[in-house]
Order: sequence, then structure tokens, then C-alpha cells
Amino acid sequence: MLKFHPEGAKIILISTLITVLGIFGVDHLFHESNIIVCKILQVVLLGFLVLILQFFRNPTRIANISDHHVLAPVDGKVVVIEEVFESEYFKDKRLMVSIFMSPINVHVTRYAVNGIVKYSKYHPGKFLVAWHPKASEENERTTVVIENNVYGDILYRQIAGALAKRIVNYAEVGMTVVQGTDAGFIKFGSRVDLYFPIGTPINVKLGDKAIGNKTIISKK
Repeated sequence: MLKFHPEGAKIILISTLITVLGIFGVDHLFHESNIIVCKILQVVLLGFLVLILQFFRNPTRIANISDHHVLAPVDGKVVVIEEVFESEYFKDKRLMVSIFMSPINVHVTRYAVNGIVKYSKYHPGKFLVAWHPKASEENERTTVVIENNVYGDILYRQIAGALAKRIVNYAEVGMTVVQGTDAGFIKFGSRVDLYFPIGTPINVKLGDKAIGNKTIISKK
């Protein structure tokens, strides 16, 4: 059964109403005068609704829970694996893995590891394209750090893209979180960065397709 994320309920309702009213309105205006234009506009309206529905879909994925691996928190493409200076929390060099989500990917963010939330902060910001080098420091974003028994502190950052206008983050300091459960949602195009200690083994490579709750990003 197809499920949708609760964060999309209002938008799905509004989009459905617009589509239904639009289809009847177009039929009323063009059905007798230009049947071809009528059908084209109705198909466009239905396509719009399908795009909204697929964006907020929330497929059921049972995670293989273990402290000895880090799961992909989102669906998307691995676009960065490199050592960078993390300036907000660690203030030292970390190994960063970035996953870019296109508008057609599932946009649910899930906890990549088990552990306790040590840090959670929202930053308002710009809406540069998600792959822009400065997006992780200048875009709207949230930063969350989870203390894991095996990996220590793992930081992940939800980053808004050019189309994203709202990031939802469920992590609160002191919470005990379970790998694979919902951690938030990013609306309309974005990326998630994971920060590991230098030397952490990484199981993916550039260009790989990551599947949230399924792809193992790191394993010890």
C-alpha cells in the first residue's frame, strides 16, 4: 500500500483540490470549443498531482539495525566523499559523505545510526542549488549530532536546495533515537551531508545510488 509522509498532508490536499477544480474548469471552458486543448490541460493538471504525490511518498523500509554500520539517511546520489573542515560543531577535519536528492527522490530523512542526540540546531539561510560548494554553510539547514556506541559522534546536516522552502527536523537534544526511524523531511530538492571521523571506512563511492534505510554508508 502506498503511504505518504504526514508532512505532505496539507500540500497533497490543496493540490488535489486544485487539480479536481482545474479539470472541471478546463472541461467547462474548452470541451466544446477545443477538445484537444482541454485534454492536454487536464493531463498537465494530473501530472502536477502525480509529481506532488510521488514527492511525499513514504515507502516502508525495515532497517537492519546495528551499531556497527551507518545506513543512508535518504535516497539520492553520492556526490561528495572528501575530507573537509567542519566549522560548526567539531571544528576540525572530518570525512564528509554527501547525498544529493533530486525532486523525484523520496525526501524522508531517517536516522542513520542509533544513539543519543547531543546537538540539534536550525539555521535559516539562502537557497543556493544543493550541490553548490557553499550550500552546506550558507543555505537553510539543520545540524544534528548523534552519539553512537561504535562510531562516537556522527553529524548529519539537512541542507535545503534551490526549490526547498522548509526543512523539518524531529531531533531534539537528549532524545534516544533508533536507526531507520523518521528524523525529518526536506521539501522540494535538497541534500544530506554525513560527517565521520577521519579514517572511517566508507562502503560507497562517488556516483552510487543510495537508498535510505538500505544502503550501508560505512561498516565496522
